[in-house]
Amino acid sequence: MAINVKVIKEGLLRLAPLILLIYICISEFHTQFYYWKIFSFNLQFIILYYWILRDPSILGYGFVFLCGIINDVILSLPLGTSSLSYLFVSLVAAYVRNATVRSTLFTDWFTFIIAILGGNMLTYFLIQNFTEMRTEYVSVFYDSMFTFILYPFFWGIFELYKRFIGLRIYD
Repeated sequence: MAINVKVIKEGLLRLAPLILLIYICISEFHTQFYYWKIFSFNLQFIILYYWILRDPSILGYGFVFLCGIINDVILSLPLGTSSLSYLFVSLVAAYVRNATVRSTLFTDWFTFIIAILGGNMLTYFLIQNFTEMRTEYVSVFYDSMFTFILYPFFWGIFELYKRFIGLRIYD
């Protein structure tokens, strides 16, 4: 019986990034603060990029697509908009994982720029061309900039989490 509880506990700890991603998509988590109107970042991109890059068995592409659909429904966006941007970020992370021999924070961080720009460009292109919604490009720029700047902070948190629960490292 104790073995089953231990297995369940380890399974839940292993799936915590997926649970966090689903929670963020459902709760319409935005990091807009009233004091600083320009401070916002995309935590979904950070979670997707890091965990697809480090341990792709946790976040499957089907879950990534499902989280995008949930996000679209919650935010009233055309279905598939967030899914395509999330899958683009996952594609870049998978390519970087397969192309690099040894992954470091520096290489992860600077290849993350491609994922952010491509994901945001895809999202806002689809929104601009297929809906009547309009976006402010300055807010997209600030969102991308703060997402890029905050990546090393979350990278450190996720590395500590990986060591805490003892995940395998795919380096």
